[in-house]
Amino acid sequence: MVIRKNIMDKKLTTQASGVRVLGIDPGTATVGWAIIEEVNGVLCPLAFGHISTEKTESEENRLCEISYDIRSIIEKYQPQEAAVEQLFFFKNKKTIISIGQSRGAILLTLEQKNVRISSYTPLQVKQSVTGYGKAEKKQVQLMVKNILKLTSVPKPDDVADAIAVAICHINSRKINSF
Repeated sequence: MVIRKNIMDKKLTTQASGVRVLGIDPGTATVGWAIIEEVNGVLCPLAFGHISTEKTESEENRLCEISYDIRSIIEKYQPQEAAVEQLFFFKNKKTIISIGQSRGAILLTLEQKNVRISSYTPLQVKQSVTGYGKAEKKQVQLMVKNILKLTSVPKPDDVADAIAVAICHINSRKINSF
């Protein structure tokens, strides 16, 4: 397994009344991921980290590595649902294409592993976590830290974003009665 920097890894709970969500911030060089469990209204971070791929590798090898690592995370933590951040407008067309390819590989892997998928825009994620859709990245990071009662802001930024996506999904599923 090539998952880099598994920052937190708590003992898995087996509470039947909760939901376990895999939050993902897609990228090519770095994919942020987080496993958040909600049990009786309490959010518990089980694990989070990031997947890094080497710039020297071919696109197809990088996508395979991302898919393999996402599959390994799913097999280890058994999330029932996944939340993946949607792409937004980029000035650099080359960047959006490569991130789109990564997101496609992630969505395919989630579908193959029968994990229910939801997608959220950056605006929705910021609104859910901070109450303001145009919040700065630093505000989102601090709210993630505070909501989960972490001792520090998760690094790199992609990890905090993945946690925010998972929190957004958990909040949204309450409203949408999943």
